[in-house]
Amino acid sequence: KWAVQAMEQATREAVQAAGLTLDDIDLLVPHQANLRIINATAKALGLPPERAMVNVDRYGNTSSASIPIALREAWEQGRLHDGDRLVLVAFGGGLVWGALVLEWVPVGPVPATPEAAHVATGGS
Repeated sequence: KWAVQAMEQATREAVQAAGLTLDDIDLLVPHQANLRIINATAKALGLPPERAMVNVDRYGNTSSASIPIALREAWEQGRLHDGDRLVLVAFGGGLVWGALVLEWVPVGPVPATPEAAHVATGGS
């Protein structure tokens, strides 16, 4: 309950500080602690599930690496586009939490996933 409240509040404060509304946010990239927290946070924010990046179902809680991993996967999946507005939000032990809003500006082509590279080279 505490994690959901903290992530919701931090997200709302970051979005407001950026001069935006939640409708302006293209993707929520939360700390991947567990699916219940992610879903409850998105619901509390009024965001549909498809606007929240989730990979905890595949990797579990990857701790401080969860947001960078989720960002990379969102990019590989074509979910990030030039000018998209993202919220990165996390909480952790010691009752700490935080959020930021950023505008996505790609600096190169979408990276090839290991699976795509394997297929492209004819690997087996």
